[in-house]
Order: sequence, then C-alpha cells, then structure tokens
Amino acid sequence: MQDVRQRIVEASYACVARRGVAKTTVEDMAREAGMSRATVYRTFPGGRDEVINATVAWATLDFFGKLFERIQGSGDLEEMMERGIMFAHQSIIEHEVLQRVMETEPDKLLPILTVESNRIREGIAAVLAPYLTERGLAPGVDPDDAADFLARMVLSYISAPGRWDLEDPEQVARLVRSELLAGVVVPARPS
Repeated sequence: MQDVRQRIVEASYACVARRGVAKTTVEDMAREAGMSRATVYRTFPGGRDEVINATVAWATLDFFGKLFERIQGSGDLEEMMERGIMFAHQSIIEHEVLQRVMETEPDKLLPILTVESNRIREGIAAVLAPYLTERGLAPGVDPDDAADFLARMVLSYISAPGRWDLEDPEQVARLVRSELLAGVVVPARPS
C-alpha cells in the first residue's frame, strides 16, 4: 500500500510540474502512475485535494532531509544557520515546481503552504533547539521561545530577504550574527 501511495504522490508531483495545480486531475495522476483512477481513490479517499496535500507534505519532507544533510557537520550554531539559510534560499530559487506554481497559481499554493507552515516552523525550531542550548542563551531567554522566534525569522528571510543577498556567504554571516542571533545567545568571545 505504501508503494502505491508513493507512486501516486510522485505522479502527482510530475503532473503539477508539467501542468500546474489547477490543471492536474486525478485522471492525470492515475495515468502518470500507471494505475486506475479507482486505485487513486482507494488510496486517497479525499480525492485530488488529498493527493495534492500529500504531495506537498512529501516534497516538504524531502526538502528537510536534504537540509539536514547540508547542515550536518556544522561547527557551531552560526555556521549551521548560515549553511541552512543559503541552502534553503537556493533550493527555493531552483525548485521548478514551486517556481512554476508561485508564478502561475499562487492562490492555489498559499492555502496548502499555510497548512504546512506550522509543521515547517516546528521542524526548523526542533533542529535549532539543541544548537541554541549548546551555544548558550542570553539571560532570560527561553530556549523554546528562542527556537520558535529564530524559525519564524529564518522562514521570513528565506522567502523575502530584503536588503540581504542570501547567495553571498559574507552577507548571510552578518545577517545571522547581527540580526538573528543578537540578543538571543550569549555573545561569542573573540578568537
């Protein structure tokens, strides 16, 4: 059953990449997966919307798996955040499906992302929490509040970097050190 589910989700992803969310039908997904519409509906009783939501969840988990690989081996909190921000920003720019849907059907994407946003923020906060504890928090800063704050800020900058060039390692380092971590962690001692 899991194999069938995965085939349908991957087929849905391929269809959305070609046609967009609005034009992707259950028939398209079934044809792409090499199975009947009845199988799609048995696997996803909620139909098209359930498949689309499962596809977004799958793509989100795939992204976080790659992000986790990218930040492995970071020497400290600052390096981990710098690597993560640069990877996430680049991933969004290069993500064909996301760019296509954002360009042609943002009204279809935003409700789906809103549903996923809490899970995404919680995932980022969970990754940040042990690094924050190890780094040392400024007096009076709650670790859970700090992780949640940083997750929200990272998501904000990734999607709307403002004056920061997130492809420039020096600028990302300044962003992390002077804006994101200032007041949250104990200042690093000069080397």
